[in-house]
Amino acid sequence: MPSLRLDQLRTRHVGPIDLCVVAGECVCIQGASGSGKTLLLRAVADLDPHHGEAWLDGEACSKLPAPQWRRSVALVVAESQWWSERVGDHFERGVDGAWMELLGLPGAALEWQVSRCSTGERQRLALLRTLMQGPAALLLDEPTGNLDKDSTQRVEALLDGYRRQRQAAVLWVSHDPSQIERVAQRRFALHQGRLAEDGFE
Repeated sequence: MPSLRLDQLRTRHVGPIDLCVVAGECVCIQGASGSGKTLLLRAVADLDPHHGEAWLDGEACSKLPAPQWRRSVALVVAESQWWSERVGDHFERGVDGAWMELLGLPGAALEWQVSRCSTGERQRLALLRTLMQGPAALLLDEPTGNLDKDSTQRVEALLDGYRRQRQAAVLWVSHDPSQIERVAQRRFALHQGRLAEDGFE
């Protein structure tokens, strides 16, 4: 049950950041547009140059090959990337039918062309694709940003179940205060490159 720890992590105008997300915990980050929330997640995912260190259960990001780190510490963004025309080609480890149903996706979705999927369908499928890799930590960048209320509730339920069952450490960026109250155990505001803990009222 690994925890995710950031030690003096810095990238561009963000940091240094010290933060520990324990196994099974969801920590939310909010902040104004341009405050660096996405930059922080990309640094943790080892997608952008950064200083300092990120740790997963005692293993340093700098000591692992980038693909190995990104399988364990997985970033989910609002606008996902697709490299094949058929949806099912992106699920090399198969699909959990119960998860698809929970997300409101039919089994036939695996045969769809990516180009025929709506923005919301692509967003839910990209989340499912990531979860099927079994990451120990999730970095979520507005994972419900393009979704309606029903789909948002479905995604929140799936992520809550995954976090609890897998004891995953979750770092979740959201602009929605009501969502943060629903999903977070702790929340922080990112302002001028630094995190400030924001307690619940």
